[in-house]
Amino acid sequence: MKKHLVFNPDRFPIFYGYLIVVMGTLGVWASLPGQTVGVSTFTDPVKDALGLSRDQFSIAYMLGTILSSLLISRAGRWFDRYGARAVAAGAALALALSLFVASVIDHIAGFFQKLLVDHWLVPFVLMVLLFFLFRFAGQGVLTMSSRNVVMKWFERLRGRVNAFSALSVSLGFSLAPVLIDGLITRYSWSGAWVVMGLALLVMTGLVLLTFRDSPEAYGLVPDGKAGRPNGKAIEGKTLRSFEPEEAFRTRAFWMYALILAFNSFFITGFTFHVVSIFESSGLPRADAISIFVPMSVVSVTVSLVFNMISDWVRLKILLYIMIGGSLLAAVGMTGIELGWGLYVLVVGQGISGGMFAVLNAVAWPRLFGRKYIGTISGKAMSMIVFASALAPVLFSFSYTRLGSYTWVAIPALGFLVFMALASLKANNPRLPESAADSGK
Repeated sequence: MKKHLVFNPDRFPIFYGYLIVVMGTLGVWASLPGQTVGVSTFTDPVKDALGLSRDQFSIAYMLGTILSSLLISRAGRWFDRYGARAVAAGAALALALSLFVASVIDHIAGFFQKLLVDHWLVPFVLMVLLFFLFRFAGQGVLTMSSRNVVMKWFERLRGRVNAFSALSVSLGFSLAPVLIDGLITRYSWSGAWVVMGLALLVMTGLVLLTFRDSPEAYGLVPDGKAGRPNGKAIEGKTLRSFEPEEAFRTRAFWMYALILAFNSFFITGFTFHVVSIFESSGLPRADAISIFVPMSVVSVTVSLVFNMISDWVRLKILLYIMIGGSLLAAVGMTGIELGWGLYVLVVGQGISGGMFAVLNAVAWPRLFGRKYIGTISGKAMSMIVFASALAPVLFSFSYTRLGSYTWVAIPALGFLVFMALASLKANNPRLPESAADSGK
């Protein structure tokens, strides 16, 4: 069967893993319609077409995201059982079909309103279902499988190839709002979703053509060649893979998953309410929009540097850098009204966001091996998505019920102090006790 593959890894002119890096990066790009940055551009035209208020549309988004988070861990098991090719292609196809349905959602809602009852609950429920499909197939399964397939093809070079992928994704997502807005302007919101759906169909074909689950299945080894026995990279050593249930009993899993979930919570809540946060602090709207430029510069720089050196740096050091960045971001939130907090927030969230791109990719195979990376990272991804769903509402309650966004930052600081203390023993369970104490 392998002899007839158009892209045969063991006959490819270069190490096939490098093609996997490119295609995995494209897979993450293709998840854009299910990401917050890909959905937010459609908010105003779609809610107006359906007759929903901003609050109703936002709650539908939250409920759809929460529902998706409950199933993403199961998708991780699908990844381990059926492989990256089948799962990623299925997710891309599901996202494409959901986009085609979304492009006529106003007509579907109108049909059911005439058939059942003319009430806002009809388009509301339909949008909950669509957001569930967007978030589950896009942000969840397609992103997870595209990232994990790259991690399965590399060990000693994992951080360095992830530097390329993370930088490319960051730049692509930064341009996304402008590109999507251009599609909406030219084709309308429904036409833009059709165009994106067609692009996802093309991506489905590319996934089927190029994705391959692991180098070992084709007589190859990760990185293209075996490492030196005395190499400094931790993955140069033979280490066992953990069973998922075994991994979930370790402190390391929960500390890394929780800090990744916190970053998702904080940046989602901040982004969702950024204009209101600045206006309530007496700062102009223009400053709120422009803050993402320096934040992105810090984030991309941190991601690039620490991805490049992550193959040699102790994993716990990376964890504490991310905790430190999150602490700075939360402290900055409390001081925005005084002026100094804005700079601290930019630096802190830039560091935390950059480290998210590092740890969300390299931590799971480093801590628990490659064999069950789908199940293990899938559970972490479900926590990340769930946290992002709660953020807009909790940030909003902090302001509307308590009078200030500062109130959401105070418990965040307490949580991060807990994380710093609890992570002291979040050692790498794959290493002997003496090595684990060093924090690798």
